[in-house]
Amino acid sequence: MKKSIKKFGYIMSIGVAMTVFAGCSAAKTTGQGNQANGNTIKVGVNMELSGAAGGYGNQQKQGIQMAADEINSQGGIKVGSKTEKIKLVIKDNKTSTNTSASVAAQLVNNDKVSVIVGPATTNDGTAQIPATNKAKVPFVSPSATDPDFTLQKNGKAQPYVFRACYQNNFQGSTAAKFAAKTLKGKRVAILADNSTDYGTGLAKAFKNAFDGKIVANQTFAEGDKDFNAVLTSFKNKKIDAIYAPGYYSEIGLIVKQARQAGINAPIIGSDGMADPKLAQIAGNKNANKVYYTTPFSTKASASNPVAKKFMALYEKRYHAQAPTFSALAYDSVYMIKDAIEREKSADSTKIAEGLAQIKGLKCVTGTTTINKNHDPEKPIAIEQLTNGKVSNTYESK
Repeated sequence: MKKSIKKFGYIMSIGVAMTVFAGCSAAKTTGQGNQANGNTIKVGVNMELSGAAGGYGNQQKQGIQMAADEINSQGGIKVGSKTEKIKLVIKDNKTSTNTSASVAAQLVNNDKVSVIVGPATTNDGTAQIPATNKAKVPFVSPSATDPDFTLQKNGKAQPYVFRACYQNNFQGSTAAKFAAKTLKGKRVAILADNSTDYGTGLAKAFKNAFDGKIVANQTFAEGDKDFNAVLTSFKNKKIDAIYAPGYYSEIGLIVKQARQAGINAPIIGSDGMADPKLAQIAGNKNANKVYYTTPFSTKASASNPVAKKFMALYEKRYHAQAPTFSALAYDSVYMIKDAIEREKSADSTKIAEGLAQIKGLKCVTGTTTINKNHDPEKPIAIEQLTNGKVSNTYESK
């Protein structure tokens, strides 16, 4: 099938804060955060390298390592009159909130990092906030999307929390407008992951923004395998589409079982589907008319010089097509580099100030500006799968 890029009939820009970096080899902790005092910049990595989100975490680790190696090969990061190289301190939080909190404390108190990249998920990222706030060390999650993730209870931005991916409200509303305006859907069923704030938040945002009728609103839990009963109920409601926000492990089975049940309506989802494993689970012949929102598309990025370079380097290094989560993590490192060089300091509080001031930075996932809520404003795309492969990309404009 001919591959093409199509435009949305509406304009979108999104928030995303990017992965945080740094600290120094001999940093010291004071009331002013971790102070840089060496010749290398320590970057903590608190990541889901095993457990339920291990697939995403390992992709992000690849992007982080790739960016750090590239920067180091070019001499490092300019910190005032000096140039310092990055030293990554990588730890596995095992997709556990308790472990994530413990890892964060180790990174800021024992390893003396001045910034942390990760975690990948909202729950694990939220768990590390108390430790990083106390130490005044910023972190950026490449992919936490809950709307309140970067906010305090008073509605103001968390001073040390940033992210590299747009929030659920934007992603869900984009999918709703796409379903109504591009796919011309009038009757949509929702089948959302209720195990995390990710799935429930996206479902709520879609429902609030959809200009049509929600004929069913069902949920599933992480680890569920059999979706036939609920899919049969959808089939009887004459649906035009299914909105299924969640992760590829369950959504792949939903796609497979929907097609086997004779449901040929479009299945729309979120960036948790942006992984080749989705088609592997669903089967290529079943992965048709499948759409998902994503901050990175290999098709949409073909005209972006930063993205083209990244994709070529990734393929050379890992012998595979670059995934969304590696792109977000790679961008995060470069945003941190930008923050350090602008502030001319690798002190943790200065890095936080620099991250908050990012404007118009050219990134793999699009030109990025950090807004007052520490969310990035950047483009969004929707990819379409045909026979398990990305066939079309619908871009914001």
